[in-house]
Parts: sequence; structure tokens; C-alpha cells
Amino acid sequence: MGAALMRYRVMAYVVGVALVLLVVVGMPLKYLADQPQVVATVGPLHGFLFMVYLVTAFDLGRRSGWSLTRMALVMLAGTIPFVSFYAERQVSRWVRETQPAPAAG
Repeated sequence: MGAALMRYRVMAYVVGVALVLLVVVGMPLKYLADQPQVVATVGPLHGFLFMVYLVTAFDLGRRSGWSLTRMALVMLAGTIPFVSFYAERQVSRWVRETQPAPAAG
């Protein structure tokens, strides 16, 4: 499950950064400065990366035995700026709490 968690964590950060760039940088440039290049570039990239994020969140949720509600909430976290960073920390905690402790030796 460690590899699934790592894939999810990477995608949560990547999608979070792309969404922050899109909303905090791209949207003001597009609507206040009439410069749509950032939105035109980062928007489709974020869309593709969000799909990968959904797959990694689903995979981790399936492996961890989450309810569909928990899985859906984690997936939705990638749609709100900055929330994917919080969700990544929370998900990491959930997964680590459910993993058995490594054997001493």
C-alpha cells in the first residue's frame, strides 16, 4: 500500500499546485490583464492531471477499504484550491493508522 500512497501524495501535490496556479495566477491574468495564456496552458494540463489524481485516489481508497463517501470526498478535494494539500495530510494519516506496525528485529 506504500506505493499507492506515494502515487496519491505526488498527484495531490501536483494537482494542488496546478490548481493554485490556475486560480491565483491564471484567472486574474485572464480577467484583469486580458492575458489568457496561463489559463490556456495550465487549464488543460490541470484537467488531465486531475483525471490521473482521480485514478490514484480511487486506487488508494480501494486498497485501503474506504467507503464510497470517503473516496468521493478525497476526490473532490482536488477541485478546491489548497484543499488537496490538507486532504493529502489527512489521507496519509488515515493510511498510516490502518497499516500494521513493522516487525521489530
